[in-house]
Amino acid sequence: MKKLTLFALALIISVSINHTAIASEKEPEAFIIETYESDVTGDGVDETIELKGILFSESASYYREIWAEITSKHDEHWKITYGGGYEPVLQFVDLNHDQINDIFYQSPTGGSGGLYTYQLNTLANEKLTDIPLPEQRYIKGSFQENFNVTIQITPEGKPIVVDVKDRADDYIRLGIYDTEGNLLKPKSVMIDPIAFYDPVLISKSKGYGLKSYQQISGAYHADQLGTIETLWYYEDNEWIILKTDWVPTT
Repeated sequence: MKKLTLFALALIISVSINHTAIASEKEPEAFIIETYESDVTGDGVDETIELKGILFSESASYYREIWAEITSKHDEHWKITYGGGYEPVLQFVDLNHDQINDIFYQSPTGGSGGLYTYQLNTLANEKLTDIPLPEQRYIKGSFQENFNVTIQITPEGKPIVVDVKDRADDYIRLGIYDTEGNLLKPKSVMIDPIAFYDPVLISKSKGYGLKSYQQISGAYHADQLGTIETLWYYEDNEWIILKTDWVPTT
């Protein structure tokens, strides 16, 4: 009986210590990352936009939750949820050309691919709406004979031919080519999703558009061949391509 009592006492002390330790670990609290002032409703008066977040832990730089709280001078409120990320930033740019600033969010994912998370919203006339971001719907690329890679940006366009002879040893080792440059097996290149969007001024009369950057790699992700840079413009509720350039990796 005495042994049982001592065991029970030890158990109670252990549970008490663990409970105290857990209670002493502070749960990260929400705080304001940045405060902005911009007219995003179109009423001619700036709203207050507070970008808020909750860190994953007190010692982390990753936000497990990020959101924006918007307050009008008439004490009306809206909330936009963004999910998690690093170093979040808001920009206020009229990208849909209705003469009212849109709310453009970006945050790096923290991965090795240099990808960002983006979101575009409009609060015109006090109605919160998502604006889908542009996507490249047709890009193809593959290895060809004699240490060449072709990249097709549009179905009708002339393919871009990339000479990869300077990487021949690597591709031979990987079994893509033989020493004579004969293609041993069909192989596609690696096409990343769009990694980055940048608001850019098209002209004073047309206003702003977006420039996107999309990486193309060869046999593996670090085998960078180049970047597809596309200039987009929002018109009639859709994104149109104004210009696409191939920028080879030097």
